[in-house]
Amino acid sequence: MAIANSAGLPVALHLASASPHEVTLVEDTLEDRLLEEVPQKLIGDKAYDSDPLDERLKAQGVEMIAPHRSNRKKPKTQDGRALRRYKRRWKVERLLAWLFNFRRLVVRYEYHSENFLAFVMLGCIKILLRYF
Repeated sequence: MAIANSAGLPVALHLASASPHEVTLVEDTLEDRLLEEVPQKLIGDKAYDSDPLDERLKAQGVEMIAPHRSNRKKPKTQDGRALRRYKRRWKVERLLAWLFNFRRLVVRYEYHSENFLAFVMLGCIKILLRYF
């Protein structure tokens, strides 16, 4: 999981197995952030449409912006104003595309997750050095 800022630069990284749902990994990813400050807004896809997640993030001072799923049973909680920011989600996808330029991350030669996370962080450092 990765969180990017408005320029598409990495803010937080978290490595977990593929089995847990993304909603359960958001808070762990926020705890593993590279900066001290917590982002004010998070933009996610339809998988992040969860009222309990919204409440937990709101307690931390973070607004979750995610479109509602089509099969949602509860009443809608967001209107179109906040969802206009959803079209900026491509910046996170751009960060992942930058990371996938490093073949070692795409193929994942490392057996241990700690080594893989270290190479992901190394890739993020290389991305950050381009901008500073």
